[in-house]
Amino acid sequence: MKRLEDELRLRLNDDAQVPYPDFGAMWERIEKTVPAGPEISGTLTPAFVRKRKVKRIAAAATLGALLVAAPVYAAIHYDLGYLLNGKSGIQAALEQNMGQTLEQSVTREGITMTLRTAIVDDNRTVILYTLNAGFRPPEEFWNFKGFSLRDAEGKPIEAEVSNLLRWDAPNQRYYGILETDWTPSHNTRVQLVAEELRKYSQQEQEINLNPASKEPQSFNIGREGMQKIKIQPFTQGTDKMMFASTVTFDRPEVKSWAFPQIVAYRDGTEVRPLPGGTFGTPDGNGNYSSQQYFDPKDIPAGKTVFKLQYTRIDHTVDGPWTFDLQLSKKQMQSGTIQTALNLPLEAGDSVNMLEKMVITPTQIRLVIRTLEKYQEIPYKRYSLEVGGRTLEGPRYYSIEDPYRISLRIERPLDLKVSKDTPIVFVGKYKVTVHEDKQMSFQLTGISGKKRTLDTTIGGYPVTWTYYKQGADLYVETGSEDARFGGINQTYIMQGKERLLGKQLTANFTGDGNNKAIDVYKNFKGTEAEIHMFYYTIDDPEKETRVTLQPGPTNSGSPVQ
Repeated sequence: MKRLEDELRLRLNDDAQVPYPDFGAMWERIEKTVPAGPEISGTLTPAFVRKRKVKRIAAAATLGALLVAAPVYAAIHYDLGYLLNGKSGIQAALEQNMGQTLEQSVTREGITMTLRTAIVDDNRTVILYTLNAGFRPPEEFWNFKGFSLRDAEGKPIEAEVSNLLRWDAPNQRYYGILETDWTPSHNTRVQLVAEELRKYSQQEQEINLNPASKEPQSFNIGREGMQKIKIQPFTQGTDKMMFASTVTFDRPEVKSWAFPQIVAYRDGTEVRPLPGGTFGTPDGNGNYSSQQYFDPKDIPAGKTVFKLQYTRIDHTVDGPWTFDLQLSKKQMQSGTIQTALNLPLEAGDSVNMLEKMVITPTQIRLVIRTLEKYQEIPYKRYSLEVGGRTLEGPRYYSIEDPYRISLRIERPLDLKVSKDTPIVFVGKYKVTVHEDKQMSFQLTGISGKKRTLDTTIGGYPVTWTYYKQGADLYVETGSEDARFGGINQTYIMQGKERLLGKQLTANFTGDGNNKAIDVYKNFKGTEAEIHMFYYTIDDPEKETRVTLQPGPTNSGSPVQ
């Protein structure tokens, strides 16, 4: 089974609505690294390891103090459409006046944050807010360090609060959504506590990178807590080049906001990178490693200018500040259906159980319980068929309960659901993990010359390519058969000693890429007995269907 062998890294996702690499879009991509609640889906710092589960870590926001009353229902009249894109359940609640008016404001250094509306049900607590910070140059962005909740006595509530903040250019202000899995039991007094507000800007520093060289190249940075960057190009076929980079810091905290990445320019225009890049991979030494992909034809040596792009904090507004709130989910309870399931993910599966389903006026949440911590479910595509409609939504891993996964589906504006509405869970594209630590292969004649070894693993052809660059041994694996999902981490046995390969690539199960690269630093010798921890097999046509709620009965339950 898949495990988290290292801390998860965060990935910056592309935002289809804003052309890359607009700085605002960058932060919107970071927001997606955020979830919709304390189960991680999140913003700030991306994370995962080759063929591992991805926990999206929630973004944090911040601000507070001095509470002021404002007009009732004002938030519902604001144009929140684009902010709520993908949040149809929240839109539906607002249209039905099911939101709880807050209208509390805080002003610091001329910047005003206003909590507008709370939407509370049995699945989540959502707070909509606005932030007025004045004129915003294109290269700048305000965001918050973190939010937390406390009870009426000021004691911390165990809950992750994610923050999604977007710039509204026409109105020259930010719209934000705070979201958490925590919900009040009844009419509950709580404190929303914000830390500091930060103003970020995007910076660039030119680097003399030669993409035609296959040797590692190092460049001094000496800015914003970053010491240097080491970059190594790898050719992966005729139409893909990978830049594996590692940034070292003398101020470790900078990693949580710098997001360094390589950008390329030709004739003053930025070259769009290929998809699949990963950022913020831990390398075991506290450094920040990334993998980025480009088409070699787009970045010819001598005609391309490369720069290191990163984020800098220019100003902070101190906190903490506190909002005193009284939250209730009474308005939502009449439209809530909770169903205990305890059904296997597929016939014969005792590892993954569909535990329960909670339907509220804003969302359908399916809870899956696994046998191991942070275990991936074997199906990579998943959806719910609700009354004949196919609905999709993100998957979240819980920080508080590592055996719990939640599939969250926003309810469409026009979707009516009752206890008689048929609901089916559908999983597609199965990925099976095979552990085989006993299988080994002999690498012979190790030198600076590339050598290949053709093998068969799980019935699929797999080619090993190995060579030395300087003192380091590189081992590349891959298969021409797309059903072979790839090899995870490799290791070399030297007597009773096990040498772990450092992973230079960070692939994901079911991503269609089975090529991987490991490096063994300061390797001595001309032969090696190499092993793998596990490999995966992809079955794109495999499907599982589980009925969560059967069709109409005679119960006559009302539609919600």
